[in-house]
Amino acid sequence: MRKLLSTLVLLLLVLPGMAQDDMDPCVLDPPMDATEVNFMGWAFPITEFFAAELEKCNEVDNLTVNIQLLDSPTAEEQANLALAGGGDSPWAILHTTPARIVVLSGFDGLQPLNDLVEQYREAYNLDDIPQPVWDSVTIDGNIYGVPFMSNTMHLFYRTDIFEAHGLDVPTTYDEVIDACAVLADEPSVDLPFTMNLHAGWAWEIEFMHFIRSFGGRYLNDDDNTPIFNGEEGVAALTKMKEVVDGCMGPEGLTYSIDDSEIGMETGTLAFVHIWASRAANMDDPEKSDYVGIIGFAPSPAPDPESGILGGSAWVDAYSITKRGGVDYDLAFRMIMETFDFEGQVGGSAHGAIVRSSVSEAGHGGRNMPAFAVSLGQGVGGNSLNPAAALARVALGNWLPLVGSGDLTPAEALDNAAEEYIAEATAQGYISG
Repeated sequence: MRKLLSTLVLLLLVLPGMAQDDMDPCVLDPPMDATEVNFMGWAFPITEFFAAELEKCNEVDNLTVNIQLLDSPTAEEQANLALAGGGDSPWAILHTTPARIVVLSGFDGLQPLNDLVEQYREAYNLDDIPQPVWDSVTIDGNIYGVPFMSNTMHLFYRTDIFEAHGLDVPTTYDEVIDACAVLADEPSVDLPFTMNLHAGWAWEIEFMHFIRSFGGRYLNDDDNTPIFNGEEGVAALTKMKEVVDGCMGPEGLTYSIDDSEIGMETGTLAFVHIWASRAANMDDPEKSDYVGIIGFAPSPAPDPESGILGGSAWVDAYSITKRGGVDYDLAFRMIMETFDFEGQVGGSAHGAIVRSSVSEAGHGGRNMPAFAVSLGQGVGGNSLNPAAALARVALGNWLPLVGSGDLTPAEALDNAAEEYIAEATAQGYISG
């Protein structure tokens, strides 16, 4: 009898988790013919969760789902190569962002989803996703993706180290530099602070944060000429160099997002500025040695006078390719089975999701207060102007030379402006 009772108790403990997993199957009518659907994206906690949700559609008869998760730069490169040529796509569904949608839709590689959104609006309660979120994946009236999460950057910090040194959490980058001076000799860490500047595209993202906080922007609205090399841009890039010199040095410039995340999980960094979507791993005992010790705070303000925080607003989505060899209706319903209410509840443990009803029900991680402030008081989203994509490339080519000391901020920005003007003129964004 005791053994039977013990078994029943064990089942009661285990079955809720099993039931929760079984509560969100992929419910689709099997396709008439054997169908293979290939998905490609990039890996971090919440995308890994949703890729596993999409993979549940393998349980549907006549349907095979293949998942490929790469690192972000490789995924971007592969998607560009696949869709730029106009031929068949090896992937039917792609993980995208608004900036990537601008590029991929420019290749005529993505299927507009307006008709499918309207057709399934009620069935999948698509009004639960706020209109501004839909707007972020809409170009010239065409919806090119189904949003599944929002993201920003904010601070992660070791509460034990900050308490031991009597430090307040920085609210500006001047305070970040001051904290780094205090923590420079802290023996338990390799570096006091990192932000992601290991590659040109990473420099450009942080530069966007800084220049907008200083009141600048990349391009003139009327003629697409560059203004990122003006007074605000130089001030922004100068402040970034001060952070590099005061906190990171040459070693810190080699830290990728993954390296910074691991540095927090293993205790070799005191604080970092990285994507909020990495917060879930801080409380995962299989990944972090400092569960419950890592705190979260909003992004610091690059310009203390403006008070605009250095965190941007990002949306991630799944898009359907035009030539992926799969019926668009089937691909859309697979996506919606992945991002339904139950799927979004599960995903909320790993990052900020987009369905209002899930947030209103109180689901989400420990970093959500910091996330909300960083997002609400930050610099906003990327420009959907196709010319801005060329500016981002040019900036990514030149900004790292400021970190290495090869160019001054003004020199790097002027060189980027020259490169941008040449390319934008060639592509017709600037009148010759």
